[in-house]
Amino acid sequence: MLTYEDVKNNTAIRTYIQRADESLIALGFTEHSFAHVTVVAENAAYILSTLGYPERTVEVARIAGFLHDIGNLVNRIDHSQSGAVMAFRILDNLDCDPEEIATIVTAIGNHDEGTGQPVNAVAAALILADKSDVRRSRVRNRDMATFDIHDRVNYSVKKSQLKINEEHTLIKLKLWVDTKYGSVMDYFEIFMGRMLLCRKAAETLGLQFKLMINEQPLI
Repeated sequence: MLTYEDVKNNTAIRTYIQRADESLIALGFTEHSFAHVTVVAENAAYILSTLGYPERTVEVARIAGFLHDIGNLVNRIDHSQSGAVMAFRILDNLDCDPEEIATIVTAIGNHDEGTGQPVNAVAAALILADKSDVRRSRVRNRDMATFDIHDRVNYSVKKSQLKINEEHTLIKLKLWVDTKYGSVMDYFEIFMGRMLLCRKAAETLGLQFKLMINEQPLI
């Protein structure tokens, strides 16, 4: 049975992720390499394990999280769809179970806010984990004078935390924002669509979604 460690340590997969991120560097995007996909994999697993999903479903979510941005190798546009096709071929060649391939491919193909929908629990967990990964270390541009709005928003976040409450009724994304680098309005200009998708994803899992910036509830 294919494991997350198998996927994480696969040489071909790591090459595709690295080369995809190199393309995004050339395009001026924030970090989408191993740090990002590992955060997404672990947060997707945290969500489903906390909610009591079976261990194997949690493992499938980890795999989907690690592979979710692989389509950037082809093109940033429609990367969720190209990534789903790539993941299908990779997982099929690794003799992954067809049912699990179907779940992973569906989750990857539905993680982008432009076209995606939380059509199952793994897709919902992937959306929440991906869209909540905002942090200063994702900014690669070291010249603050040339920061675009994506750089400002990510660099302004001093700390972020994704947490499910003890009653398993609410998932909260808390951000501590230094407004010296970016305003709260900047955040909403970039991330409103993502946060609305997070709300849908949370509802798919039977949760409410709350976004809090500097301890103030905003959505």
